[in-house]
Amino acid sequence: MNHIIDFHTHAFPDSLYIRAMSKLTEHATVKAYLDGSLTSLLKSMDTAGISKSVLCNIATRSGQFQSIISWCKEIQSQRIIPLPSIHPADEQWDRRISEIANEGFKGIKLHPYYQDFVIDAKEMIPIYKRLAQEDLFLVMHTGFDIAFDRIRIADPIKVINLLNEVPDLKLITTHFGGWDDWEEVDKHIIGRKIYMEISFSLEILDNKVAESMIMRHPSEYILFGTDSPWTDQIQAVNKVKSLNIPDFIKEKITYKNALRLLHLS
Repeated sequence: MNHIIDFHTHAFPDSLYIRAMSKLTEHATVKAYLDGSLTSLLKSMDTAGISKSVLCNIATRSGQFQSIISWCKEIQSQRIIPLPSIHPADEQWDRRISEIANEGFKGIKLHPYYQDFVIDAKEMIPIYKRLAQEDLFLVMHTGFDIAFDRIRIADPIKVINLLNEVPDLKLITTHFGGWDDWEEVDKHIIGRKIYMEISFSLEILDNKVAESMIMRHPSEYILFGTDSPWTDQIQAVNKVKSLNIPDFIKEKITYKNALRLLHLS
């Protein structure tokens, strides 16, 4: 594990991070390990030995697209790989996706709870098809969300439904395939060629359960992530290192699979 890529992080512009984190933590049941600034993320990466972080943005309103993509262009670097976001209710979503692709970004982030959609809804399918046409991957929050009621809008069955409709979409399911819905993940996702990013999950799952799921899933389809600032990157790295799985699989999870998806290898 000489190189580590964190496929799921968050940060906010300097003018916004204090207000954004205050709002996000107001009713949170988990603590933030960082202050939400890009500076704190980079310092954390240095300490944890993380070479690159994929920084996920979420457009919670249609009107946020331009500010998000402008910030993404400003902060992209050798170490920070930002993902813009579109809002599904944005009537210009098709043009937005073209702009994202033309600017050279590798993918986008969507969050069904914060953006109020069901992941396999028929109105979402044209968006997914357009992403696939542009060869953009989609990091999608899947499973439940700690800040919302437990409604099933992003569960494993809906992941399967979505991919049945758009099999060419490079969909990356977050939180080990579906946060706090891991029995359903085991039943419907484990063993299939479906990308899973494992943030905010190893801290909750029993090690033996996590190891079993990893060993029964195609190793080319698992990605390391932390969901920083909501987990400690150092602890997350150490947790992966502690897993009783072969080193070559750890290397795929922490680095090689991300390199391929990001077209860096």
